[in-house]
Amino acid sequence: MVETPTCPVVGRFAPSPTGTLHTGSLATAVGSYLMTKRCGGRWLLRFDDLDTPRQVPGMADDIMATLEAFALPWDGPVTYQSRHREYYCDAFATLTRQGNLYPCGCSRREIAQSSSAPHHDDDCVPYAGSCRGGMKDGAAIRSWRVTAPADEITFSDRCRGTVTQNISTFSGDFVVRRGGGEFAYQLAVVVDDHLGGVTQVVRGEDLLPSTPRQIHLHQLLSLPLPEYAHLPLVTGPDGSKLSKRDNLVSVQLAAVAGHEAALLVTILRFLGMRPPQELAGYSCSQILTWGMTNFSPEAVPWRGNCLPYLI
Repeated sequence: MVETPTCPVVGRFAPSPTGTLHTGSLATAVGSYLMTKRCGGRWLLRFDDLDTPRQVPGMADDIMATLEAFALPWDGPVTYQSRHREYYCDAFATLTRQGNLYPCGCSRREIAQSSSAPHHDDDCVPYAGSCRGGMKDGAAIRSWRVTAPADEITFSDRCRGTVTQNISTFSGDFVVRRGGGEFAYQLAVVVDDHLGGVTQVVRGEDLLPSTPRQIHLHQLLSLPLPEYAHLPLVTGPDGSKLSKRDNLVSVQLAAVAGHEAALLVTILRFLGMRPPQELAGYSCSQILTWGMTNFSPEAVPWRGNCLPYLI
């Protein structure tokens, strides 16, 4: 592992370049930025681009231009998951030496059929541990799994309070690498945050169920734990999570131009603040400066709501 940079607070925003930002992604970026900058910290930009087939050419540039249009400058160079493979290999080797990994030959259908536990919100079907004692004869390796801890994982979330999860019953032994060699999100994000010296992870509540698995990997790899804060999701009119096609926010969309300040003020309200009405007449930079002073993670509501981009 590389040396970890030293800084009181280091936050990050880590979008996937699979489409333009939508209002939910922008709200997460704003919340992460304000929580980092209110402490005088550094805010990093990383593209989580391991899912190569779903990437759209030019989206990374579009996302960066959009962040700049909303006066959300990042500190230091932009980083990319796809360039960190050697570090993932190092972490994988460490887990292997520890005896915490085993190969799995189960297909998704087999896992779904063998699981009697409920299907969770993060699309995680609990794994019954069928290959923990060895794969069936003739089976090909479909993935590598980390053995789940028997004890519960408990952590303090700055927005959600105390969170407890039993990984064994929630997800079971979970995947860190695919049979074809690709590394899974759970391992990659832990290594990436360590490489960037990240001390504060602010992201959407849809990733809250994944956090105990990441904490488990932090512990196995003897890496310092960041502070976590999970923000409510911006929803569609029917209460569902936004897709990549909903409420898009991009410098390429003429409908957004000129409405940046109004949208930022609406996002501040969404995050639990009470900005004065006249703030919408200020620049994006001035609005965010007000947000830094008034942002409180404890005031962030637990539930999200619909947030149209034109107010």
